[in-house]
Amino acid sequence: MEDLIKAIHTTPIIDNHAHPLLIPSALNRHPLLAITTEAHGDAMRATTSSLAHIRAVKQLSGILGCPPTWEDVVKAIDIESAKPHHEWQKRCFEGIETVLIDDGLDGKDEVYDYTWHDKLTRSECKKIVRIEKVAEEIIDTLYKNPELSPDDIFSGMREAFEMVIKDAIEDPDIVGFKSVICYRTGLDIPPHLSIQEVREAFIDQITTLQEDGVSYFKRLDGQPLNAYLVNKTAHIIANSTGPKKPLQFHTGLGDNDITLTKSSPSHLQAFIRKYPTVPIILLHASYPWTKEAGYLASVYENVYADIGEVFPFVSKEGQENVVREILELCPTEKICWSTDGHWFPETYLLAIIQVREAFEMVLTDYVQTGALTVPQAIRAVEDVFFNTSNNLYDLRLELKPLESTTTLPTRALEAPKNDVQILTNFVAENPTVKFLRLQYVDYTATSRLRIIPVRQALLMLQKDPELKVSAVQALLGLTQNDVIIPGVTASGEYKLHWVPSSLKPGPYRGYASVQGEFRNTDGSEVSLCPRSTLRRVLSQAASKNLTFKMGFEIEVVFMNRAEDGTLSTLYNTAGHAYGAARALHGNVILDMLEEIYDTLSTAGIYLEQWHPESCSGQYEFILPPHSPLDAVDTLIQAREIITTVAANYSVRATLFPKPFPMMAGTASHVHLSISSPGGDEDEIWKPFYAGILKHMGPVIAFTYSNPASYDRMVDSAWAGGRWVCWGTQNKEAPLRRIGGSHFEMKTLDGLANPYFAVSAIIAGGLLGIEGKEELTIGDVQKDPGMLTEEERMELGVSEMLPKDLEAALKALVEDEKMVSVLGKELVERYIAVKRAEMHMQGGMTPEERKTWLVERY
Repeated sequence: MEDLIKAIHTTPIIDNHAHPLLIPSALNRHPLLAITTEAHGDAMRATTSSLAHIRAVKQLSGILGCPPTWEDVVKAIDIESAKPHHEWQKRCFEGIETVLIDDGLDGKDEVYDYTWHDKLTRSECKKIVRIEKVAEEIIDTLYKNPELSPDDIFSGMREAFEMVIKDAIEDPDIVGFKSVICYRTGLDIPPHLSIQEVREAFIDQITTLQEDGVSYFKRLDGQPLNAYLVNKTAHIIANSTGPKKPLQFHTGLGDNDITLTKSSPSHLQAFIRKYPTVPIILLHASYPWTKEAGYLASVYENVYADIGEVFPFVSKEGQENVVREILELCPTEKICWSTDGHWFPETYLLAIIQVREAFEMVLTDYVQTGALTVPQAIRAVEDVFFNTSNNLYDLRLELKPLESTTTLPTRALEAPKNDVQILTNFVAENPTVKFLRLQYVDYTATSRLRIIPVRQALLMLQKDPELKVSAVQALLGLTQNDVIIPGVTASGEYKLHWVPSSLKPGPYRGYASVQGEFRNTDGSEVSLCPRSTLRRVLSQAASKNLTFKMGFEIEVVFMNRAEDGTLSTLYNTAGHAYGAARALHGNVILDMLEEIYDTLSTAGIYLEQWHPESCSGQYEFILPPHSPLDAVDTLIQAREIITTVAANYSVRATLFPKPFPMMAGTASHVHLSISSPGGDEDEIWKPFYAGILKHMGPVIAFTYSNPASYDRMVDSAWAGGRWVCWGTQNKEAPLRRIGGSHFEMKTLDGLANPYFAVSAIIAGGLLGIEGKEELTIGDVQKDPGMLTEEERMELGVSEMLPKDLEAALKALVEDEKMVSVLGKELVERYIAVKRAEMHMQGGMTPEERKTWLVERY
C-alpha cells in the first residue's frame, strides 16, 4: 500500500486541458472567487457557502500559513504573487510534467502566451487550438473589409479555416483541437449538412450584424455554422497522415451559457461513429454525465474520457464519486486528467492536491477490498496521470517520478510517514479539535476510553514513534460495573495503541476519536484484544484470497429523559410507525436528526439512508460499506455520535434489544458480501454461507451476547426468527440473501461487541470454505416459523438457534473448529465474562435489568 500511495503522490501529471494565466496587470479585472465555481456575476456571491469553496479555503490557508478565512487567503495570495521569479506560480504548478493549453478564451491580451508556461513545468507546454475561436477571428478580419459581401466572407472563411487547421496539423507545438459547440448549440451535432444550408445561416447572421451597426464579429451562433466547423475539422483530421491529433469536446459542467440537457456526451454518438479514426476526448468528466462518458470511452476505440474540472469545482465526496463512476466501466488506458486551470495559478494547485487525495481514497479502498492489486492500482495512476495523454497526444515523454515535493504540504503530495505527521496533519485540517478520545470496546461491548489533550498527544509522539498509553490487563476482564471477573487480577500491563486509520472528528465539538488495540509491552499482539482478533481472522481470509465488503444498519430507540433522570417513551410518537412521515413531525426531533447527520458527515461518515422504524422513537441509520475493520470502526464512531448528539437534547439513544415488549425489537443488522474476484460465484459464496449456518450456534454466542438479546428471538417479527436457515429477500430468516454473495445477518444486536461478532461470522464462513461445505439448506421463501414439518424436511431446516445465552455458550465450547480459529484463550475469557454478567444480572427483576441495560447501551 505504501508503494501505491507513493505512486499517487510522485507520478507527474500531464495536464491535457487548461488555459493560460493572467498577466499581473489583469489580475484585478477578474474575481478570484472563480477558482471554485462556474458561476458569474451576481450568482457568484453565494459561492462562499459551497463545499468546494470551503475546502479550498482550508487547503490554501494551510499552504499559505494564514488563518482559514477567505479574506486572509486573498491577502496571502497577493503577497505571494508579488514575489519575484514567479515563485508562487511555480509552487502552484508543482507535480505537472506539461500543460496542453487552450488559449481560446476571450481576452488574449490579458494572458500569457502558452509558451511562457514552460518555466513552470518540467517539459515544454503545447497548444490546443480552439476551432470556434479560429473561425471567429477569420470572420472578424474579413468582416472589417467593407468591400466584401456576406457571401464573400463565407467563402473566405471556409478557405482560410481549412488552411489554418491543416497548418495546425503540421505544427509540432500544436497537439490537438478543441470545440465548444456544447456552449453554442449543444452536442447533438447533425451528421450531414448541405453547404447551402450553412451558407444561408451564415449570411443571415452577418446581415443582422450589419443592420445593427456592429463594428466587429464576436461569436459564431447557430447549429449549421458550428456543426460545419466541427465536421470540417474532424474530416481534415481523419484524412491527415501520421498520428491523428485529438479533437476535444467541452461536455457537461460549464457556466450558465450551456443548455445542460444538451451537454451530455451521449449526444455525440452519431458524430463518433461518423469519424472512427479521429481521437475524441470528452472533457470535464462530462459532469454530471460521468457514466455516459465512461460508457462511450469503453465501447468506442477512438473515444477517451477526461476527468478534469471537477477538481476543485465539486466537493471532496463528489470528486471521489467521479473517480469511482469512471472506473466502473472505463479502462484506465482510456482515461486522462486535466486541471482546466485558468487565469489563477491557484486553480492548478487545488486541482493537483485534490485529485491525488481522491485517488488515494478510492484506490486504497479498491486494494483493501480486493478489486485491484497494488500493481494494478499503480498502473491506473500512471495511466490517468501520464500514460494515456502521453500516447494520445504523441508527446513522447518519459515517465520520471517527481524528485522533490518540498514546497507543498506533506499531505498534499505524499502520505504521512509516521504517527506524528498523521496527527499534525489531522489537527491542521481540524483546528478546533483539542482532545483525543482513545477508545476500545471490551468483552461486555462497553465502549471505554482515555481522553488525551491533543497537545499532550503530540508531545508523546515526539518521544515515541507510536501513540500509546498504559492499560492494566484486567481491562479485558471487567463487567459493566468495573467488577473484575474470577481468575483475573489487577496486575500486569498492556499498552493501548491508537489505530491512526480510524481517526475521525467527533462525537462532540473539540473532540476526535480513534480506536485502540491492546499490545504487550514488547509490541507483540495481545490474543485477547477484540480488534486484533478481527484483524487476525481477516488475515486468515486474505491468505485464502478472500476479502469482504461490510455495512451496518444502526437501529436505535430514542427515549425522553426527565429532570430526575427517569426515561420514558419519546414524546410526540403516539403515531410512530415504520417509514411514517408523521415520525418526522416536530422541530426538536428534526433538529436532533439533522445534527446527527451533520456530525456524522463532519466525521466522514456519510449515511446512505435513514428512516423511522417500527418501535416508538425508533430510527434506522444505514452506514456505507467498507472493509470489515473500517466498517466496525465506523459503526462504533457512528453510535457514539448518535448517543452524544441525542444527550444534548435530553434524549437517551439506546440499542437495548427489546425496549417495549409489544413492539419491534432493535438490532444491528450487518450486510456482508465477498468482494474478492469470483466472490459471487456459487463455488465461493455457497460454502462460505453454508459454514456460517453450520456454525450458527457459536456465532450467536457473539452476536446475541446478553440474556436480554434473546427477548427479540421470536418468529414472525422481522427479527431473524428462531430457525437456522437462509432465504432470498426473506426478512424472517437469520440470513437474508440480497443477491450474489450479498447477505444480511439479522441476528445481531447492539449489545454485542462488533469486533467479536464479525470475527465469528467470518470465521464460520472460512470454516465452510475450508471444509467445502455444501449449502444443504434450501432457499426458504416464507416465514420459517410458519413452515410445516413436511416443508422443513424438504428444505433441510431442522436446527433451531440457541434459545438463550447459556445454550449459545455451550455450543461455542463444543465447536472445536470455531474455538481454534478465534483462539482458545479468547473464547475462555469471553465465556468467563459472559457468565459473570449473567450472574450479576440474575439478581435483577426484568424491569431493573432493562433500566440498567438501557442506561449502558
